[in-house]
Amino acid sequence: MDFLSEHQPELLPGNRQLPPTQGVIEAPHGTTIVAVTFPGGVVLAGDRRATMGNVIAQRDIEKVFPADEYSAVGIAGTAGLAVEMVKLFQLELEHFEKVEGTQLSLEGKANRLSTMIRSNLGMAMQGLAVVPLFAGYDVDRDKGRIFSYDVTGGRSEEHGFAATGSGSIFARGAMKKLFRGDLSEQEATTLVVQALYDAADDDSATGGPDVARRIYPIVTVITEDGFRRLTDEESSEIARSILERRLEQPDGPRAALL
Repeated sequence: MDFLSEHQPELLPGNRQLPPTQGVIEAPHGTTIVAVTFPGGVVLAGDRRATMGNVIAQRDIEKVFPADEYSAVGIAGTAGLAVEMVKLFQLELEHFEKVEGTQLSLEGKANRLSTMIRSNLGMAMQGLAVVPLFAGYDVDRDKGRIFSYDVTGGRSEEHGFAATGSGSIFARGAMKKLFRGDLSEQEATTLVVQALYDAADDDSATGGPDVARRIYPIVTVITEDGFRRLTDEESSEIARSILERRLEQPDGPRAALL
């Protein structure tokens, strides 16, 4: 970012000149991202739907990306700008590691992402906001941590679980009921898929598991062994187990899933 600021500042996401508009710019938006910590790591997941107003712009968009070996970013907001910001963030972390010979601390990564979000404030004021969720394994503290942001770059560390995006209020409600401090990795992955299912149940911009098209949430796990994304087979198995139990108990207690 420093190099671009000095030589070609117009290439930075927040410095682009936009044509005058009479209202909010219609662009594809990513929606719900959720994260849950468990002893030994953290799970970050997102649904696959992107919307543009009342239209489904894309059904299989990817919203969760590895930032480096021990961290990941889930994007919510204007999809194009968010993906570009993540790519720049990945490049900065890789550049720092090559120059310094060591990885930036998880706290430092969270602060750097905060600066990048703040640089996009001008675009956010025109309706092109980016509000990611950052999660990773802190090798210094031996635990998973979650950081949430607002459009001004304000950073907050979340404890236990967090959600962002249009369906976050419903996902957070589900996680609040199901979260425990002693979750296993498998239970944590089931919990985030359940939270996304509940969000999709009440928020039209959030896409639930699409069995017919074989489109399932992206679920990633970050532990001391590094970043790992669940395969489509693993994600589909979790989603199908939730759907089967819902068919058996459509109005039953949701906590029984865990």
